[in-house]
Amino acid sequence: MISRYEIPEIRAVFSDEGRFNTWLEVELAAAEAMAELGLVPAEAVRVCRERARIDPKRIGEIEEITRHDVIAFLEQLEETIGPEARHLHLGMTSSDVLDTALSLQINRAHRVLLADLEKLLSALREQALKYKDTVCIGRSHGVHAEPTTFGLKLAVAYAQFKRDHERLCATAEGLRVGKISGAVGAYTTLSPEIEELTCAKLGLKPAPISTQILQRDRHAAYLSALAILGADLERLALEIRHLQRTEVAEAFEPFTKGQKGSSAMPHKRNPIVTERVAGLARLLRANAHAAIENVALWHERDISHSSVERVIIPDGFHLAVYMLRRMVFVVDGLVVDSKRMAENLALTGGLTASSGLLVELIRAGLERKAAYELVQRHALAAWEGKGDFRTAIEKDPVVALHLDRGVIERCFAQKPRFIDVTYRRLGIIGD
Repeated sequence: MISRYEIPEIRAVFSDEGRFNTWLEVELAAAEAMAELGLVPAEAVRVCRERARIDPKRIGEIEEITRHDVIAFLEQLEETIGPEARHLHLGMTSSDVLDTALSLQINRAHRVLLADLEKLLSALREQALKYKDTVCIGRSHGVHAEPTTFGLKLAVAYAQFKRDHERLCATAEGLRVGKISGAVGAYTTLSPEIEELTCAKLGLKPAPISTQILQRDRHAAYLSALAILGADLERLALEIRHLQRTEVAEAFEPFTKGQKGSSAMPHKRNPIVTERVAGLARLLRANAHAAIENVALWHERDISHSSVERVIIPDGFHLAVYMLRRMVFVVDGLVVDSKRMAENLALTGGLTASSGLLVELIRAGLERKAAYELVQRHALAAWEGKGDFRTAIEKDPVVALHLDRGVIERCFAQKPRFIDVTYRRLGIIGD
């Protein structure tokens, strides 16, 4: 990952040092499991744990010769530990180490991601409460529809990210597994008991079945969940970008002291953070596609997935956490112009009352087609500048025959209803 989007906590998990140390965790756990079963000397395993030191530079030098990273890793451990190192990796294949360690790495990175997702949920909840009753125009197809509240807009995002939280946790659970089943997963030189003990020591479950690798639908599911998280971040970012347009000007991402909007136009205040989030979401979707491509492998194992995962898994976490942190910044510092919201709400001169009037006329006994055409006729005339919509409605003899002034008043008041019910369903407010 380029430094611009790199997250230190994620780098620590997936750096060479972090990766090799996780491999070592797996090797030592497997050796201790074998010692408990009387298969290797416990004293030798103790020496391995005490003397083992990871030297990424030296591993790289050995790999230049061996062209095999796990063998280079094991040879460097031999140099550090001495003859007792022969009890490491006993009967194991490379993927026993690689895949079990990758599960540990993903779950550690997942915990970092989850903490930031929970911060975004908290920020959205707070702002949804703050703007619960701030009425603004709702839009469909980008066109004024009916009033909503800005709080409800944020509550929709809150609900989406709650689902992201659930989805990510479920797919992470699918990766809380390891495999110590040897070549092609047939336990030829190992046993399920060794696997169970090793996984327990690492806080993992043994995969119910594996080939030489863990099957990649598990990884594809998690990266797909990351891509959906990215799409939800993009949706929120896109909403803010639209609301920041000069013609709308209802809400703005923060603009910090000393910030510049354009090298040519000093007046510009551009939504650069939300645009960046929208762009990076595309990479998360591309990573998910690559992860799905990794599912189909030859027979019990090939390594066409390996090179891909070295990029998409670390980068996926860097991107997702970066995007979450930027959106927490945006939501926390959101600048909301409720006065402009009221002005925009009034732009169409009450035309957004049309659906309420339609419903009331039908309830009062008018046929639906006749009611629709009546309201639409006055609405289109007003839109074309041929009079005021409300005045035309109040003067229409058919409307007067069916609706009293109080009902018409309620239609034009159009305050969103049942907001508290929605907020309670989401857990934003209590009962």
